[in-house]
Amino acid sequence: MLKFYFHPTPNPLKVALFLEEAGLEYELVPIDTKKGEQHTPEYRRINPNGKLPAISDDGVNVFDSTAILLYLAEKTGKFLGKEEDRGEILSWLLFVASGLGPYSGQAVHFQHAAPEKIPYAINRYVFEAKRHYQILEEKIADKEFFVGDSYSIVDISVWGWLNFAQYPLGEGVLAEEYPNLQRWFTAVSARPAAVRAKNVGSDIEFKKVIDEEAQRALFPQNYQKTAE
Repeated sequence: MLKFYFHPTPNPLKVALFLEEAGLEYELVPIDTKKGEQHTPEYRRINPNGKLPAISDDGVNVFDSTAILLYLAEKTGKFLGKEEDRGEILSWLLFVASGLGPYSGQAVHFQHAAPEKIPYAINRYVFEAKRHYQILEEKIADKEFFVGDSYSIVDISVWGWLNFAQYPLGEGVLAEEYPNLQRWFTAVSARPAAVRAKNVGSDIEFKKVIDEEAQRALFPQNYQKTAE
């Protein structure tokens, strides 16, 4: 059975949605990143990069949420769009992977997690996060789905991040400044599979407190040994 290595954050949520939409059976394997479980030798054999999510599909290990979505979509033949939409599917999927996700993540980090507030960094990453949101806002303005006329892995990928939009953007900003995205997000969130996906791992007690153990696990760059 497919093993799904999970922590309740945007990128794993994408994979949870795909699995629920496709009706695939899977074993959920929780990885508590605040406890440093992503750094264990056992997990590094699955994902050498020590990030979430990852899957192990009968011995085939796949890591990075975008790679997983492509792998599962190609394996099942689901949510890939029409053949003529292939280029656009790949373009928007990688737009999320290389733009929306990283800039949103850095915007969250420098606003909420960095040990010191650096105005330049905050301005840089919040601006870029919002710029990417605006591109998506314009793309979905008169459409039901991001690519073509059917629900695809692009929609699944964007949805994973929009569940956490309040952290890079601020509370209520999605609805106020990106009404088309809010409309689309509300519609996708109402899908039965999306309701189930948001519930994945809800019975698991992940660590919440950001103590020194969590700081060392999440931000190891702050604890590097320096030469004397």
